[in-house]
Amino acid sequence: MKIIIVGAGDVGFHLAKLLSFESQDIFLVDMDAEKLEYASNHIDVITLKGDATSVKLLKKINIEKADIFLAVTESQNTNFTLAVIAKKLGAKKTIARISNHEFSQTTDINFNEIGIDVMISPGELAADEIQMLLNQSAFNDTIQFENGTLNILGSTLEYNSPLINLTVREAREKFTDVDFITIAIKPENSSETIIPRGNTVFNANDQIYFSTPKESIKKLHKLMGKTHYGVKDVMILGGGKIGVKAARNLCDNKFNIKLIEIDKARAKEIAEKIPNALVIKGDGRNVELLEEENISQMDAFVAVTGNSETNIMSCLVAKSKGVKKTIALVENMDYINISQTIGIDTLINKKLLAASAIFKHVRKGEVLKLANLHNVDAEVLEFRVQENSPVTKKLIKDINLTKNAVFGGVIRNGIAHMTFGDFQILAGDKAVVFCLPEAIHKVEKLFN
Repeated sequence: MKIIIVGAGDVGFHLAKLLSFESQDIFLVDMDAEKLEYASNHIDVITLKGDATSVKLLKKINIEKADIFLAVTESQNTNFTLAVIAKKLGAKKTIARISNHEFSQTTDINFNEIGIDVMISPGELAADEIQMLLNQSAFNDTIQFENGTLNILGSTLEYNSPLINLTVREAREKFTDVDFITIAIKPENSSETIIPRGNTVFNANDQIYFSTPKESIKKLHKLMGKTHYGVKDVMILGGGKIGVKAARNLCDNKFNIKLIEIDKARAKEIAEKIPNALVIKGDGRNVELLEEENISQMDAFVAVTGNSETNIMSCLVAKSKGVKKTIALVENMDYINISQTIGIDTLINKKLLAASAIFKHVRKGEVLKLANLHNVDAEVLEFRVQENSPVTKKLIKDINLTKNAVFGGVIRNGIAHMTFGDFQILAGDKAVVFCLPEAIHKVEKLFN
């Protein structure tokens, strides 16, 4: 498969990195020589410096043979232009990163007709992620399949958890009334992600990821040593696109929202747009202001200003005032793995979310959904199982699945099933798989 990526920023680099595990024919194009040099030193891709809006340049790299063309620069207008040109020159599928989420929602314009097959809005993805995290307040990472029929949930294991010192096998045998599969463990103070086996031991403060049906979520709280609490009162710091979209989403779902915005004109505009939210003009870095606005009485604090450090520090202040749930938006992907270390529940990165959303369109097999867990360099994929796929030929225990991947469950006729050893996956099922990057290619073969 030939893939052309224009834009060697965080989104483009992350996509190229993921694809490089599979020996794809990848071209990475950018005007910034420094970004390209960094990419070529770290991943196996062909880099090309130049203006991708140049027809001459696109023809030079045989755009007509491109299976997928990804326009992921910082400029929405550039991405639109690139996708249209690429399509006209013969690219089979074009994907454009956008900043205005209205484009992805409108039915007045058929973007396919002008050459744009898929549009991805990082801001919209981040706002949706915030709402999902607040709906599952006891966990710091959550992915839903089929509106919550099957869930991937992640959190730290508390000292009072009954799982402590048990092996994965012992836990499953002891707690038969809870449907769950342990899909990943990230030990405390470690960057390594473990795909657990039956003899893997649960330890306090490990970050644990489970797959579970909707019906078992409350029981899973107890296993983790967590107390479920409802989130109703939410304070949002930052009135940019993400803050406004998140506030509107949450107001529509009957949350009580306080939004703090430093710019007076912007604050007034937001108040008019979202009358159900209480909009406060002020500097969210001011601890006295936060105290005046009763931050200690908030169930959750969400910081989504344009400054990562401001977001992190204000979340730490919120934690110190007793706020149970904190979410910070960060621009630097290197920050993602430190949330538990510094005491913030979840760090989200809109570029990483965008890369995940785009990546599912690159995957082989019919991928319905692809997501990344926040603290783990791995992927969760949902496949629609095809007739005669290799995965349908054997029981789970007899499938030669790489040690770097694990089945996380199946949705069949709207019902979630745990994929233990004697389970057989059937055509038409929606199968969820958790895998490290190096295992993706092997997993795809099972579903082709």
